[in-house]
Amino acid sequence: MFYHRFGYCVGNTESAYYVFGNEKSNEIEAIQLNIILKIAAFIFLAPFIGMVIAFGFTLFVLYICRRAHPHTAEVWFKRLQLVSSALFSVGHGLNDSQKVMGIIAAAMIAAHSMGLGMGINSINDLPDWVAFSCFTAISLGTMSGGWKIVKTMGTKITKVTPLEGVIAETAGAFTLYITEMLKIPVSTTHTITGAIIGVGATKRLSAVRWGITKSLMTAWILTIPVSGLLAAGVYFIVSLFI
Repeated sequence: MFYHRFGYCVGNTESAYYVFGNEKSNEIEAIQLNIILKIAAFIFLAPFIGMVIAFGFTLFVLYICRRAHPHTAEVWFKRLQLVSSALFSVGHGLNDSQKVMGIIAAAMIAAHSMGLGMGINSINDLPDWVAFSCFTAISLGTMSGGWKIVKTMGTKITKVTPLEGVIAETAGAFTLYITEMLKIPVSTTHTITGAIIGVGATKRLSAVRWGITKSLMTAWILTIPVSGLLAAGVYFIVSLFI
């Protein structure tokens, strides 16, 4: 969990800009369909990229370690998991916390335009407490209620050994770094799922529990429209009292 907290901290301080690509002084432009379509496309592309990278990386590592003693290799990969999990956690901070920061920033910019307290004029004026509160809240959520997802990722999709854990986390981290460079918000869960499928597929396709994968993909597809409808409904209800 230390690596997750550290990763959130580093990630949040590195890139807080991809949420607002077209911000102007005191207004936020209307939603742009091309941006929404790009985000929706990466619901599928992010796990696919993670899967391809993990598949290739697994074959490469297995080749260079083919003469290593199994016990020695397992010990080393257990140690390397500290490094790979740290890399993945930094990528997590570069993506997931930024989304919440973007919502808070939007509210604070809107507050400024309305003359309310704690408002900011620009994304550049976003106070540090926003970043720290976001990564702290996500860390606490992971500690208190995120273990079901951890169990699903670690045991239900495919059996993950220390070797496969290192490869999946490293592939997931690279995928998150790539999407960060492209300024595209993606889901860390989507990314690591694709990476885990990639390492499992190197053994055999039947090693991956495709039923679990299908359920996850269904949830991914429904996330954006359901969230949009819920947000519209809440906005409509609140607007009745304002």
